[in-house]
Amino acid sequence: MTEVIHPHGEKPGDVLEAAGLPTGSGVVESFHDPRLSNEDLAPLKKQTWSAYNFFAFWMSDVHSVGGYVTAGSLFALGLASWQVLIALLVGITIVYFLCNLVAKPSQQSGVPYPVISRTVFGVLGANIPAIIRGLIAVAWYGIQTYLASAALVVVALKLWPDLAGIADADTVGFAGLSLLGWIAFLILWVAQAFVFWRGMESIRKFIDFCGPAVYVVMIILAIYLVSQAGWENIDLNLGSVQFEGWDAVPVMLGAIALVVSYFSGPMLNFGDFSRYGKSFKAVKRGNLLGLPLNFLVFSILVVICAAATVPVFGELITDPIETVARIDNVYAIILGALTFAIATVGINIVANFVSPAFDFSNVAPQKISWRMGGMIAAVGSVLITPWNLYSSPEIIHYTLDTLGAFIGPLFGVLICDFYIVRKQTVYVDDLYTMSEKGRYWYKKGFNPNAVIATAVGAVLAASTVFIPALQGAASYAWFIGCGIALLVYWIAEKVSPQAARSMQAAEEHETASVIQ
Repeated sequence: MTEVIHPHGEKPGDVLEAAGLPTGSGVVESFHDPRLSNEDLAPLKKQTWSAYNFFAFWMSDVHSVGGYVTAGSLFALGLASWQVLIALLVGITIVYFLCNLVAKPSQQSGVPYPVISRTVFGVLGANIPAIIRGLIAVAWYGIQTYLASAALVVVALKLWPDLAGIADADTVGFAGLSLLGWIAFLILWVAQAFVFWRGMESIRKFIDFCGPAVYVVMIILAIYLVSQAGWENIDLNLGSVQFEGWDAVPVMLGAIALVVSYFSGPMLNFGDFSRYGKSFKAVKRGNLLGLPLNFLVFSILVVICAAATVPVFGELITDPIETVARIDNVYAIILGALTFAIATVGINIVANFVSPAFDFSNVAPQKISWRMGGMIAAVGSVLITPWNLYSSPEIIHYTLDTLGAFIGPLFGVLICDFYIVRKQTVYVDDLYTMSEKGRYWYKKGFNPNAVIATAVGAVLAASTVFIPALQGAASYAWFIGCGIALLVYWIAEKVSPQAARSMQAAEEHETASVIQ
């Protein structure tokens, strides 16, 4: 059982008593060092998110263009549809259990991911995972914004066909994107910033709407395509099946790993959201509904819609925006494209705006607010030209493998420290002190064991992506990085127990203070 300890008294109350806990609702206590705390990073007392809010969170995460395209890309591996569905379900079940692991410390203590990382990396060392996760979120933010902007391009061309002249990146474009693509990208860029700027309450309401809205459109799309094709003409094996029997097992394992890599970002910083949960039970219930159960239904709809495109349009289409664009009805195109765009905006805000907002704020709490951290990510997302990172199934897999190689080690170290080394105990007040006697001070604010373990895990995992001879294991980059970092950290704590020494020094100091 998790033990959350506040030596200075009861868990602080909220400054703002607004439902949904907007940004700035934590309380900065007098003993908090300003280099480590602000109202966005301070622990919460009032936690109001129910199971439905987490269910809606995952619906928004799953029901996006990126989720549809990623699921569709698995069929390019040469698997039968039932094999792909099994891989998707097993992968998302793994994500479900891992999310519960990372959710618990933040829900119990009421602090976001970069703050809970101080328990293992040190009060200053936590900036390492914060910056890594923040930069990865920048990449994902750009990718999801681009995927959603493609829907706006479809709508624009249907309503105003004359715009086709500025929709060609080769003739009227910049950095690989057409002028019309840039306009659509920037429109969504501004729209997302507006929702984010209004705070966590607006974000919560937005995601509560997005996920269910896509379900309605997906069901309508599936019914329409099946009615046009005729069920007897639909072959659920999308593409050529190249692997059967035991030969399919390694490919399915790679597909499972790819699913975990896709969700590795929001999974790592899920504590940014679980901190708002009424209880850990509510978080787990919401995760169960939103991950294995919801993802299975969504995957089945993806398979049906994609399979039906073959008899209806004469070719396999795994992009929902392109599928909607082929429908001979302007109103249906507008409704479908805008719905997918809105859903993608929903996941982008929760997974790739909120995360770097907390991460970058953690670096300099008094200079970078939660909102400013999010805007830093937004600006960076334009500079990386994300449309070049998600342009084909091969590049999608390469991108996911690379990101997973750096996220896995951070996850492994955090889980090892919380569950194995510290036995689920968190001293919340020590998360906000720069005192050398603090439990999370370690050596000059850094835990060398955590830093070394992360570096070793990341280097070895990334080598599977960038070294040709090792690329056969690239799909498992997240697992390799996570497992190696966890093992290295555990061994390091056995050989040179930094966590135990830090805890002992703090307890001796507290005992001496009481005696005096």
